[in-house]
This record gives sequence, structure tokens and C-alpha cells, in this order.
Amino acid sequence: MTDARKLKLALVGCGGIAQAHWKGIQAHSPRIEVTTVVDTDAERARAMAEQTGATPYTSLAEALAQGDFEAVDILLPHSLHEEAAVLAFAAGKHVVLEKPMAHNLASAARIQAAAQKAGTVFMVAEQAQYWPDALAVRDLIQAGAIGEIITARAFFGGPTRPLGEGPRPWRYDLAMAGGGITMDGGAHWIRPLRMWLGEIDEVVAVTGRPLAEMDGESLSRSILRFRSGTVAILDAMTAGVAMGPGEEFRVTGTEGEVLIEKGRGGRVLLFDADHRDGKVILDNKDEGRAAAFGYELNDFVGAVLDGTPLEAGPEYSLGELRTAFAIYRSAESRQWEKVWA
Repeated sequence: MTDARKLKLALVGCGGIAQAHWKGIQAHSPRIEVTTVVDTDAERARAMAEQTGATPYTSLAEALAQGDFEAVDILLPHSLHEEAAVLAFAAGKHVVLEKPMAHNLASAARIQAAAQKAGTVFMVAEQAQYWPDALAVRDLIQAGAIGEIITARAFFGGPTRPLGEGPRPWRYDLAMAGGGITMDGGAHWIRPLRMWLGEIDEVVAVTGRPLAEMDGESLSRSILRFRSGTVAILDAMTAGVAMGPGEEFRVTGTEGEVLIEKGRGGRVLLFDADHRDGKVILDNKDEGRAAAFGYELNDFVGAVLDGTPLEAGPEYSLGELRTAFAIYRSAESRQWEKVWA
């Protein structure tokens, strides 16, 4: 029997991703009660408090001293993850932290050490672990629908925003982000590949900066070799003013292919001997991937309140971060680079 009580949660950071998490909580995680919101921008904290019915604070330290919550959901720029997580763990709180765990591996190691010392639940939120389309493809592969995997291809990206439209995103600042498109949005495409094909062993890659206002790379093209020996291609790009249709993922097997069409409303299609024109397996025309924010937080609640294992522990999340850094090393060395070296 599951615990019927609610988990009191503090949202730390009240930007755009906090809105996605709040919507996910409302739709798919009924056992969460947002009691506290934190943002250094007092007006933004007040606005989020009005939405959620929570108490606003302008610092995590103040919230930890005065607020009523058991867990924190950290929704901050990558370089601020460590400070917030370490504070929360020191106060004995459970922590769910938006991916990546940190902006570099040394910072991630310190966060892990703090989590181990606290002994509370720690989760790195990677929404792709819960995408309905990624799970549908995983089920098809596990059922043998396309036979033995031969290869796969993934594409992440989109056109640039018009110059001068709004303030410069913090993600464009290399010191805050730790990297460019590969370790940020591209991580959501690396995770499904790992879910389907296993762990990545090594990579070879090139990177570029077609988006000049972004410090990190806005283009990467990589070959990923998995421990199984399977090879996949990963493309990530933010460039240009428009892009055409295509697929985000293509997995080829000895008995067929499965595709995820490009776009948040993209469909999952199976091509095999009986469906040479494609069979629609899943159509994300409704909520689609947006629901994953609620699913991942529901997973976190289950770990805290019921003691159920997470779908993916925090150590597993290092796979995306390490893959990105291996891609960066390869772009410099022009050689294959190990992911877990």
C-alpha cells in the first residue's frame, strides 16, 4: 500500500522550467504539495507563489531556515546546482535536481558526496527517461519488433531565435552552462539512445559555433560506439531561421525500423515486413512529452514516500554529461574519446 500523505516541496528557481514542473505536478503528481518557492528575483518569486499558493523566499538559506518543506526541486542554471544541492542535503532534505547534475564532473562529484552523507533521496530529473515515445520505442525493441539492432540516428535542434529578441539566455554563457547544445538540450536525445542501445563506450565528433552569440557549441556531429559494438549518429544544431520536416530518431534493425518524427507532436512509426508504409504506434498529438515532467516528479515522490527505486538513479545521469564532455574532447583531439575514462 502506498503512503497517502503528500510530499511538501520547495521549487528553487522560478523561471520557465519551474512552470513546466508546476504544470506536471498539477496534471500527474497529485501527492506533491508545493509549499515554498525560491527565487532571487522577489517579483518572480511572488508571482510563482500566487500560482502555487506557496510561501515565497528570495534565498534558499532563508527558506531552509523558515520554510515548511521536506524536499527541494532545484531549477537553476547549471553552475548554481552544487551550492543549492549541498545546502539542501546539509539540511536533511530530499533533492530532485534538473539535469545535468552540474556544469562539470568535479562539481557533480561533490554533489554526490553530499547526497551520500545526507542519506536522503537524490534524483537527477531527465525528462526523456519518461517520454511516452521513448518508452514506446524501448518496448518495441525489447519485444523484438525490429530484430537485432544494426544502427541508430538521432537529431536534436531547431532554428535560432531572432537576434535581439529578449535578453541573452543564460545557456549562452559557457561559465554558467558548462557546455553548449550537446550537454544541454542534446542530453535529452542521448538518454533514449542509452535506454535502447545500452551504455556508450566512446565517441568521435566535430563541433562548431554557427550561433555566434552562444559561447558553447551550437553544432555537433558525433558517432557514438556503444559497449555492445553498435554505432549510432547524434546530430545537434541550433542554426538558421527555419528547418524542414524529418525524424528525431531512427533505429534500424534486421527486421525493420522504428522512427520518431520530428516535433513535439511527432509520431512513433514502425516499418516491418507487414507494415512497409509504416504503422502508427503512438501519436503524441495531445500532451506528449510535456507530461514527462509530471511523471518524473511522481517517480521522485514514490522514492521518498514509498521507498520505491527510481527509474534511473543519479549515477546513471552522468552518462549524458560524460558523453557530452567526451564529444568536446574529441572535437579538440580529432580522435575517438572514451566516455567513462
